[in-house]
Amino acid sequence: MTDIAATPAPALNRTLWVFQILLGAFMIVASAAPKLVGETNAVQTFDDMGAPTWFRYFIGVVELAGGVGLLIPRLTRAAAIGLMLLMVGATYTQLFILDGGAIALTPVILFFCFAFIAWGRRPSSRRPSSRRPA
Repeated sequence: MTDIAATPAPALNRTLWVFQILLGAFMIVASAAPKLVGETNAVQTFDDMGAPTWFRYFIGVVELAGGVGLLIPRLTRAAAIGLMLLMVGATYTQLFILDGGAIALTPVILFFCFAFIAWGRRPSSRRPSSRRPA
């Protein structure tokens, strides 16, 4: 048997697409872009962490790839899982390195949004049937 992508119920499919588009745009525009263009707050945050410049660019590229991946059906699930892992690291960083307090809720919320997408786009073990019912 081969794994194929399950087609969720129409309402779930629409909801997943809304999440994918909104979160994909957010990751590209509001998260990756400031890191990649050297926006002052992004630079300061990574300086506060003691992280080198290359790490800011690396995280920006990972966020950009994840955001784009959410918009490409064949990559959606992998992108969502990758972004979940990134949010685990972001939560840890906010709580234990930056002392972010309540701001640490943002990556936690995003983690669960990405988990919803990964769950909704999970593969199915059903095979396409070439037989017709008798």
